Amino acid sequence: MRLVIFFDLPVDTALQRKSYRVFRKFLIKDGYLMMQESVYSKMVLDGAAADSAIIRLRKNRPSQGLVQVLKVTEKQFASIEDITGRHGGEGVVDGTDRVVVL
Repeated sequence: MRLVIFFDLPVDTALQRKSYRVFRKFLIKDGYLMMQESVYSKMVLDGAAADSAIIRLRKNRPSQGLVQVLKVTEKQFASIEDITGRHGGEGVVDGTDRVVVL
């Protein structure tokens, strides 16, 4: 299962820019990978792990702006078609090839 985060945050004032940076750093520290600017995704094992990740998102959400989360299955996520450009960055492994479930 994947969580896809979409966000649109104001960056007009210094305080808003700081809030944006803090939220983005939280996403990276929590294991999200950038798909596009303001679109991040994270692989989770199951619905319970997704719910826990959403609770952490709510605790770390910025005070202004729009943050949305979409839960999709791995099969749905794999059906993404790249129309222009490439998905993911160079050297980033973003798949289930090395996932070990204990």
